[in-house]
Amino acid sequence: MANDNNSELDRTQRTMRPQEKQRERVLEHEEQPMQMQQQQQQAEGKACPFCGTINDPEAMFCAQCGQPISKANCPHCGAEIDPDTDYCETCHHYIRKDVCSFCGARLTGNEAYCPECGSPRGGLVCPTCHTLNEFAFCKKCGTALTEEAKKMVKELQYNPDYKSLMEIVQDFAKLENALPYNSERDIVREQMNIKLRERVLTLLARDEGVENPVIPKPESKRMTKEELEEQRSAKIRVLSTILDRLAVPAGASPAKARNYAMASKPVGVRLAWVCNYKHAMHSSPCGCAKPQLGGKWVVLGKNNNGEIRDDK
Repeated sequence: MANDNNSELDRTQRTMRPQEKQRERVLEHEEQPMQMQQQQQQAEGKACPFCGTINDPEAMFCAQCGQPISKANCPHCGAEIDPDTDYCETCHHYIRKDVCSFCGARLTGNEAYCPECGSPRGGLVCPTCHTLNEFAFCKKCGTALTEEAKKMVKELQYNPDYKSLMEIVQDFAKLENALPYNSERDIVREQMNIKLRERVLTLLARDEGVENPVIPKPESKRMTKEELEEQRSAKIRVLSTILDRLAVPAGASPAKARNYAMASKPVGVRLAWVCNYKHAMHSSPCGCAKPQLGGKWVVLGKNNNGEIRDDK
């Protein structure tokens, strides 16, 4: 009985092995053209990871869609970067020698000063905080350092959205510095102080011959923590809407994008700049490698640093 089973198994294996070998030969025959095609494409050039176009082997950008298809290295720290970046987010250095970091003008690489804006290649020291800067606005305090930057700030002051922004910022700054009631006892104490004030002013007025003086009640700006938080949230929503309208559009040169973003930054509220390159949060566009892709300011609030990536 066992011998019959073994014989049947041998016949089955003899029948299946030729079929399996034939199937393997078919698969090898199908894979060979694909492998040859891939090898041929690799020999001919690089395939763009964005659109699939085959480019020259030494190409840095896709000839079809313009996206970078190769990586470069930072000349300062050696970090891997995209070839169309002008700033290294690893070592925080400007890396382009053929483009002015202040205005975006083309350079030959040997000028000590930019022939377009006159800015020195070594950077400008901020007169306010004494920080050395590679861009037209101080990365630390936001002071405009070049004539073009100062002109841009003045022009924005006539922008209706910017005017509204500054008004809301002033209101928001007051709320940030407001002292809320911590308990019911604080409310009672303030009411007692108001009554005491009214009594003292009434007595002083009667001493001067005024029988029925009218004492104006002081306007109290204090509120509960809940009321304060509600007003803060409302102001943040308005601020965010205006900042969205003032967002940096994609397409400008890196220098122009940085300058516009810094010029439109309001003073008096803590902000971070979110870029469209990596959707990262920066303390300013001066810390972004590709500000030309656009970005916008977002409100941080009083005690929130978020995930700012370019602060040392």
